[in-house]
Amino acid sequence: MTSHFDFSEASLIALAQADAARALTEDVGNGDLTAALIDPMRQASARIVAREAAVICGAPWVQATLQQVAPEARLEWQVNEGQHCNPDQVVLTLQGPARALLTAERTVLNFLQLLSAVATHTATFVQMVQSVPGNRAQIVDTRKTLPGLRLAQKYAVRVGGGTNHRIGLYDAVLIKENHIAAAGGIKAVLERVAQVAPSASFVEIEVENLAELNEALSAGATMILLDNMSLPDLREAVRLNAGRAILEVSGGVNRDTVRDIAATGVDRISIGALTKDIKAVDFSMRFS
Repeated sequence: MTSHFDFSEASLIALAQADAARALTEDVGNGDLTAALIDPMRQASARIVAREAAVICGAPWVQATLQQVAPEARLEWQVNEGQHCNPDQVVLTLQGPARALLTAERTVLNFLQLLSAVATHTATFVQMVQSVPGNRAQIVDTRKTLPGLRLAQKYAVRVGGGTNHRIGLYDAVLIKENHIAAAGGIKAVLERVAQVAPSASFVEIEVENLAELNEALSAGATMILLDNMSLPDLREAVRLNAGRAILEVSGGVNRDTVRDIAATGVDRISIGALTKDIKAVDFSMRFS
């Protein structure tokens, strides 16, 4: 089960245009004082170079930024969206007014470094679980995203081969420990779902031990989040579940543990670090 946002071409273009407009307003304000030093008639060629290996992601945001600053600029991608690049490889060449390219430079690189980082980080986890014999687990993101850039980051997760969880609080139900406590228990809170959120794209409930898992299954849960369980408990949870509900793991997932978690037979592994704990990919723009 995944989010309802389809990331169609039209939706991506609209999203990228809105993000680019907000970023340019933040950066350029009333005008680029430094670029104003450049002859307005001067044309330039530039190239964007990756300084490290990465999965390229962010083309719609790069293009939206340039369309708003330099609509006459010409772009030619040397590495396509979702493809891997090597250190010191040219990923994009540009031609257009020198002033406009300079004004767009930082915003273009900011989008590219962030979204490529998310896609690259996701691809690493996806490749790791795919190496596990019999693996069935999808790598799933969370709501631990940068404010205002959630959809962009979730798009990057998809480019990296991952799966989106809910987009926000409005499209699906994820019942966590505090919800259960406030509602009066697992059975009580699940009984309220059909009345309160009949249009939710999915309903998931978090459990912290095998007893709570059995209680959730008895109450008819069809999607269960196993929070910070040990590997033996995860294996037992899969056995007890016997395919009745989708089982997702959260907590304690990193590069050292993800293969062992996938080997337990769970269906999904959610990782906040895909969008939260990332190191920007190093890109630079150089004029010819």
